[in-house]
Amino acid sequence: MRAQSDSSGAASADAVPAPAPAPAGVRPKVSGRGRTAAPAANSNSDEWDIPEFELFGAVGPRGLPPLTEFLDIWDVDMMKKRDGTNKILHHTALYHSDNLIVRRGQEFQFNITFDRPYNPTKDKFAVELVIGANPQYSKNTYVPVFPTEDRQSSWPGRVVRTSDNVLTMGVTPAANCIVGKYQIYVAVGTPYGIRRTKRDKSRYVYVLFNPWEAADAVFLNDEVEREECVMAETGIIYHGSYDDVAERHWNYGQFNYGVLDACLYIMDRSEMPIINRGDPIKVARKASAMLDSRDDNGVLVGNWSGDYTYGVAPTAWTGSTEILLTYASSKTPVCYAQCWVYAAVFNTFLRCLGIPSRVVTNYYSAHDNDGNLKSDIILDENGRIDRKRTRDSIWNYHCWNECFMSRPDLQPGFGGWQVVDATPQENSDGLYRCGPASVHAIKHGEICFPFDAAFVFAEVNSDMVFYSRRKDGSMEPVKVNRTHIGRMVLTKDPGGLSRRDITDQYKFPEGSAEERTVLEKAETYNCKREKSDLPPGDVDLVLSDTVVSLGDDFELNLKFVNRSSSRRTVEAYVSGSVIYYTGLVSSEFLFTTPSVKIGPDGSAKESVTVDSKQYMKLLVEQSNLHFIVTGKVTETGQIVSAMKVVRLRKPKLTVKVTGPGKVSEEMMATVEFTNPLTISLEDVSIRMEGAGLMLPKSKFYRLITGGSSLTWSEFFTPQRAGTSGLIATLDCPALRQVHGEVTLTIRA
Repeated sequence: MRAQSDSSGAASADAVPAPAPAPAGVRPKVSGRGRTAAPAANSNSDEWDIPEFELFGAVGPRGLPPLTEFLDIWDVDMMKKRDGTNKILHHTALYHSDNLIVRRGQEFQFNITFDRPYNPTKDKFAVELVIGANPQYSKNTYVPVFPTEDRQSSWPGRVVRTSDNVLTMGVTPAANCIVGKYQIYVAVGTPYGIRRTKRDKSRYVYVLFNPWEAADAVFLNDEVEREECVMAETGIIYHGSYDDVAERHWNYGQFNYGVLDACLYIMDRSEMPIINRGDPIKVARKASAMLDSRDDNGVLVGNWSGDYTYGVAPTAWTGSTEILLTYASSKTPVCYAQCWVYAAVFNTFLRCLGIPSRVVTNYYSAHDNDGNLKSDIILDENGRIDRKRTRDSIWNYHCWNECFMSRPDLQPGFGGWQVVDATPQENSDGLYRCGPASVHAIKHGEICFPFDAAFVFAEVNSDMVFYSRRKDGSMEPVKVNRTHIGRMVLTKDPGGLSRRDITDQYKFPEGSAEERTVLEKAETYNCKREKSDLPPGDVDLVLSDTVVSLGDDFELNLKFVNRSSSRRTVEAYVSGSVIYYTGLVSSEFLFTTPSVKIGPDGSAKESVTVDSKQYMKLLVEQSNLHFIVTGKVTETGQIVSAMKVVRLRKPKLTVKVTGPGKVSEEMMATVEFTNPLTISLEDVSIRMEGAGLMLPKSKFYRLITGGSSLTWSEFFTPQRAGTSGLIATLDCPALRQVHGEVTLTIRA
């Protein structure tokens, strides 16, 4: 009934009452109804049932006539054996899956068994592939494939051969098609409608990116690099410090059972539209946000505190499989991660989907959060570091990923390797993510290009600026070090076990004309640098290299060199601190103030004794000691400075294997460890896994007393032939970053 109003404007008694307001704190239910014809397709796990029989019109009073003269489908064989032609030609034989996995831009084949031989002039049939909810032809989420040349779609199809009632069908996914899990149907046409197969999970087809196909955006025309960055299941991640590089092995496990589905779940969890999942740029950018949990309950919880009570310490992980499968099954973020864990799991995600990728380590990596390309160190008037006012930090190292793809959104020449970083550092377009940023653009100072090129540029190109703070609060630059940041960029050498220095891919040689041109270009994009013209000093300070094992006493040697013809005196300040690998100070354990006299054109040495009792109880997980020496030359006022990170060497795990070394024959792996410390280790966990050898296993020990040893053995059965390795880690609150590995070759 329509509401009536009296002359006063008030509604009459028979008016329709206004809806009651929603209870406080209850959000109204919203939907896209009234705006869109169907809900958005943003989940690959959504399944869409297509009717088995689809009528062209209304059924007559006598119903449908018998359809026996038309083809009937008896069976569909997806030819998904691991040693079959499909998986070998598509480089997917290593995937442990119950379904067929292929790569786009390349034909795959399967067999259809009809009730009689196929007659191409009389019979009509098609293959239908659908992905996500509400499949639509216009959005390439519904793809019909036809067997005849006169009728083709974006996915070419053909009859490869026929034999009696069996027809072999060839289907070529478009080189830019959506990546994910497709349902496949075979449909037969009749004058009355379409008859098709039932939905069957055994016929799912996973379509991946194809770095072997020139038409694919991720094409990588280098077989050695491609084998490493797509097919290699294990890798080496570099850490430590610039002058004392350390390495740890990691099992990416991109072919393990369930990992591919876990990677697709990550995109589903992000609600990434299905139609965007064929673009590697959008996939990599979305995943760089989803690998971190801060914005969107993504895969990993970052933790740099040293307290890992409610999860696994970042240093304890041996590979990505456990992390990804735990996330996919629990639907909650996994604890805990730091930069190399983010990079390693992201590497698994990218390789699993077919995007070439590698883990990269940048030594002395700047975290520039204001775009000024400077890391500021504040000194008092005497040259002593002011830790309360020195806020900028320089990471000893930082790990990120590079993935390979074309960049049609940029100018020609800026495709190839792209930086993507899942470690949450700065907000990018509303989320914690970074990249893809063209490495070529970073090297040439084109930091206006998307995405986040300016941030990555600062990580490898910032200056370290020392400021002297006067008593009135004013600050004056007294020294600029333009070569400390981005000292070295490493990745694993493809096909081997050595490291590869790729610093020249990120920057031109320090001090070269090309470097000056790049920095000038970067400044046009509002990246300001320190341009003070400081007079050159005549006193240099060098800290000697030192190799120290955990628990050792050692000497820190300082060498002062006087390049003038006059006597010089340096009032120095030597500070030793325990630091996190992010450069943040945990605690200072040493401070001394030597006065050093240097003769004309001479040198002087000063030694500082470091007692293990000073630092052992203060150590944090990676056992890094940071020494910074500053001082002022009395005669000239020159500021001298030098810094060094000393990585305390940890004990190693010994991993041994015994057995026949053949596929499907049982072997035994043994981990051995001796506690080198005088203190007992409590709550010790050991993990071990190996690609194609052993899924992640773990063992817990309540106590390992000082000087005692342990032995842990596990049986395993190799699944395939080839060279692989077992990786093991030991972790406890008092001792972290202990690992070992063994390489073995399995015979067929």
